[in-house]
Amino acid sequence: MHKLIKNPSVSVVIPCYNEEKYIEACVRSVFNGDYPLQKLEVIVVDGESEDQTHTILSSLRNEYAGLNVLKNPKKVTPVSLNIGLKKATGDVKMILGAHSEIAVDFISKNISALSANPQAGCAGGLIENVYKNKTAKLIGRAMASPFGVGNATFRIGGKSGFVDTVAFGAYRREVFEKIGYFDEELVRNQDDEFNFRMLKNGFKIYFSTAIKCKYFVRSSYSKLKKQYYQYGYWKVYVNKKHKAVTTLRQVFPALFTAGLFLGFILSFLHPVFLYIWLTTIFAYLSAAVLFAMRAQCGKIQGLTGVLGVFFILHLYYGAGYIAGVFDFFIRNKKPAKKHTSISR
Repeated sequence: MHKLIKNPSVSVVIPCYNEEKYIEACVRSVFNGDYPLQKLEVIVVDGESEDQTHTILSSLRNEYAGLNVLKNPKKVTPVSLNIGLKKATGDVKMILGAHSEIAVDFISKNISALSANPQAGCAGGLIENVYKNKTAKLIGRAMASPFGVGNATFRIGGKSGFVDTVAFGAYRREVFEKIGYFDEELVRNQDDEFNFRMLKNGFKIYFSTAIKCKYFVRSSYSKLKKQYYQYGYWKVYVNKKHKAVTTLRQVFPALFTAGLFLGFILSFLHPVFLYIWLTTIFAYLSAAVLFAMRAQCGKIQGLTGVLGVFFILHLYYGAGYIAGVFDFFIRNKKPAKKHTSISR
């Protein structure tokens, strides 16, 4: 692993599609940070947006010499990421979501984390959810709970140290030189798959509580359902590709969802199964209520909303995972076309 020079060149790659409400603030947050502008380039890859995104980006290009805008007619995220990353010239290549705004010291803190941990091929930090309405707030609160998303440190917080994945990672250039780029077959889970592949090749991932950015949570239950169904579905495809379960936490929603269905059927056959089924539901609901109250900081208002988001996260992810097992392992199919559309 090469040691980073002081103030290495940095490329920030931002895939986007129909982000007229967020892309300007995102780009400005990068250029308005504390990192030297002469060492910084920003590459936005637009999936041929149908709103005012391209017009906004054209205006920003006139303002920032370090901004480059590329197109992705295929629209899907991993293709956009690869277009930007292959064009990027930085010693460190960072990924950012269009719905995010980074802290002033976000880039410099990432560089410090990589410099202080030479065994790390990637660094990342904590996401602070920002809510624009009540629905977004309920979704964000649930997704910031360990009951909602498991031990995803970048969402729920924790101590600085080595982890299995981060969001909006900063990667050493040599990571891409050694293991290649993102899997363009994966509409979802491409970042988890890439990080899994990186760990297999001897690189580590470092999470730092000093690295912070804001993320504007989407506010649609219907899109959240589709998003998490796709997460579950595509996770199985990743498992099949690598012939391994990439993280243990991914299987629990599927087991719970399958258990609910099977338990309901078996409960008609013998009272013991009915008792087990009802006990499982009671235990889940008890835990869900407890964590929902914590997510609401003890407030009863909004409790049912957070509970509802928990159910969406777990049941739709679980259903997607089960559908993936059926398609990829039992029927030995390729991903169904209906699961390749973006949920934005």
